[in-house]
Amino acid sequence: MATEPQLIVTSTGDGVEIRPSGSWIAANVGVLERLATSVASRVEQAKSLRLDMGGVSELDTLGAWLLERLSRRGTAGGYQAEVFGVSENYAGLIDEVRHVNRHNPPPPAARNPVIARVEEVGRFVWGFGEEATVFLQMLGSLCVALFGIVRRPRSLRVTSLVYQLYRVGWQAIPIILLITFLIGAIIAQQGIFHFRKFGAESYVVDMVGILVLRELGVLIVAIMVAGRSGSAYTAELGSMKMREEIDALLTMGLDPVVVLILPRILALIAALPILTFIGSMAALYGGGLVAWFYGGMDPSVFIERLHDAVSVEHFEVGMIKAPFMALVIGIVACSEGLRVKGSAESLGRQTTTSVVKSIFLVIVLDGLFAVFFASIGM
Repeated sequence: MATEPQLIVTSTGDGVEIRPSGSWIAANVGVLERLATSVASRVEQAKSLRLDMGGVSELDTLGAWLLERLSRRGTAGGYQAEVFGVSENYAGLIDEVRHVNRHNPPPPAARNPVIARVEEVGRFVWGFGEEATVFLQMLGSLCVALFGIVRRPRSLRVTSLVYQLYRVGWQAIPIILLITFLIGAIIAQQGIFHFRKFGAESYVVDMVGILVLRELGVLIVAIMVAGRSGSAYTAELGSMKMREEIDALLTMGLDPVVVLILPRILALIAALPILTFIGSMAALYGGGLVAWFYGGMDPSVFIERLHDAVSVEHFEVGMIKAPFMALVIGIVACSEGLRVKGSAESLGRQTTTSVVKSIFLVIVLDGLFAVFFASIGM
């Protein structure tokens, strides 16, 4: 029968004797904590400690640990506590608790810095290879699905394709127009401000035209699409993965690549060149307005100068890059969505990873295209 726990402390010369009694069990945890705390200071100041367990009627792991903690305070003071009067029913429990956390874990062995660095390099190479494998697997799956569409055109989900094209393309036009307009205006303003020192304001048209049509137009649009549509693709597919909708498609005999991924990537490939063209025109318009109001350049002069400075090749270079950037963004976004596990943390992590990887690969791809076009004289 449970009885109220008590703790009697008696001084014995330079030492103390503690006599716990009653029920030292978890049901009385509040009382037990107060009792143990109230005598802790006396135990620390004593030169010896005797613990009489004869009056304990009930004992569980919590009570045994509180009493063991008191006895270890004596060990910290330089002496070994004497425990006696333990009932045979609780002797095994007391013995087990006395051996818990007696030895500190050994410190980790010092690692050779050279070996540690080699291991880091190896892990990086292994991770890079794994990421490349995932990318190539998704690319291969897309090629197989596209080949099946060519063989059976009716299997293409036109409704899904049109809907994704609407989301990725049409709904993105306002933000693309705004951002690219501002980018063009900022480039023109900075160019006029600095070129004016040398009396070369007219060269701002060359700078704005070539930069926008050849590099910045497609690059800015691709980065915005990666952040806007790529993250949406990853979140959508990741949510489907968490809710086991993709497993349900496989159970019904449907290929998730054909049903979910191919329409999204085809829409992205079709929309990004259109958005690039619209964004480039908006950037040129913004640059022209700044050249007119800030630089005092008549619009007819701006257009004539732009016609002389920019060739069709510059426009072609920017447009050729767009589908490849869209393909990279789509593959990364969809593959990261399929790698989501069963938690919201995993969904957020893969979405962030998708955006970062897409932007990184878009910039790398733009650099590779710049080297390639320079080598062939475009």
